[in-house]
Amino acid sequence: MGKPHPLELRQRVVKHVEAGNSHRSAAARFDVSVKFVNDMVKLKRETGSLSAKRQGNPGIGKLTPYADWVRERIADKGDLTLDELVDLLIEVKAVKVHRTSVSRLLHRLGLSHKKRLSGS
Repeated sequence: MGKPHPLELRQRVVKHVEAGNSHRSAAARFDVSVKFVNDMVKLKRETGSLSAKRQGNPGIGKLTPYADWVRERIADKGDLTLDELVDLLIEVKAVKVHRTSVSRLLHRLGLSHKKRLSGS
């Protein structure tokens, strides 16, 4: 996901349109798309602000309600594999998820670790 345009650019684009110029001329002058100009004018009209909205996932997923339960399972038996956790979630909590989702949850909780090879 890309970064939002700077607030200063957003303000200059809207100010240019409010001065009586067309959306197309604002887009050409500031080297942005006409859709961006339309969106900024609409945002200013509806909210009164031009600040960018939060990007990305807010972290609310299927496993968020079970984070404490997963943490307890790892505390009880630290050598559980992802597949074993997936099976436990299905059996105990009736939640079907992919092992990747469990891995992401463990990373968010700070519980992931790399297994070390013995030797050398």
